[in-house]
Amino acid sequence: MASTDMQDRINRAVWSSRSGRNGFAVASGWTDPGEAAAFAWVAQYARHQPVLDVGVGGGRTVALLTAISHDYTAVDYTPEMVTICRRNHPGIRVQQMDARDMSAFPDESFGLVVFSYNGIDAVDYPGRRAVLREFSRVLKPGGLALFSAHNLRGPSYRQNPLHLLRLPNLSVNPVSVCIDVARIAYSLAIGTLNYLRYSPLNREFDGYAIRVCAAHEFGIVIMYTDMDTQLRQLAEVGLHTEAVFGNSTGRRIREGDDLRDESWFHFVARKFAA
Repeated sequence: MASTDMQDRINRAVWSSRSGRNGFAVASGWTDPGEAAAFAWVAQYARHQPVLDVGVGGGRTVALLTAISHDYTAVDYTPEMVTICRRNHPGIRVQQMDARDMSAFPDESFGLVVFSYNGIDAVDYPGRRAVLREFSRVLKPGGLALFSAHNLRGPSYRQNPLHLLRLPNLSVNPVSVCIDVARIAYSLAIGTLNYLRYSPLNREFDGYAIRVCAAHEFGIVIMYTDMDTQLRQLAEVGLHTEAVFGNSTGRRIREGDDLRDESWFHFVARKFAA
């Protein structure tokens, strides 16, 4: 339980930090081709249905989802993000709520539930199962859940601080080059410190792992899951997987595909009809 509580505190602190607030406040558009493909897939079934946007952050997905339906509600578990989203999107329904407990919503309230940007990975295994149970509960029979999750077999697993190294941006202005070199050095130093600080929380299990992630200069601790484990988790809560898209090219994943080039997947699952 101690490591679980620590993971929660670490991740919440990043979302609430100045850099986290600034980053999420200006984020817009698709995260990757897989997200665009997954949204296009659900749009054909969820048009004009009530939509729940979980982990909305600063509101990156507001325009993407209100294009599908104007019956739109958003939630986030950090008050800072709720404030930013309300500021960015006046008039949108935004509530502070933890995806592990959405009891404020009645059963079978939504036709589409979305948890983007690998947000579900920020909680531990029991928390993840709680999120999926809540998805199933608040979805109407036949409704869709769409979320993204890191691939245990993908290239982002086991990244270390060397991942933060890059060549400085070329410029005719030597001051600009020096500033960029300093920025790289700072990122590497912070990333290395975070990596050493949080690596003791790394754990590997059958089908999933908890591990410090390169995002935010190795500032968050997340779950990585293999395909079979994620499909089983969905089935256990009454959600049938209808489509999976890889992040790198947006291709639809088929059984037997090589998954090693996909850092994360976008899952689309349908609630079994009553």
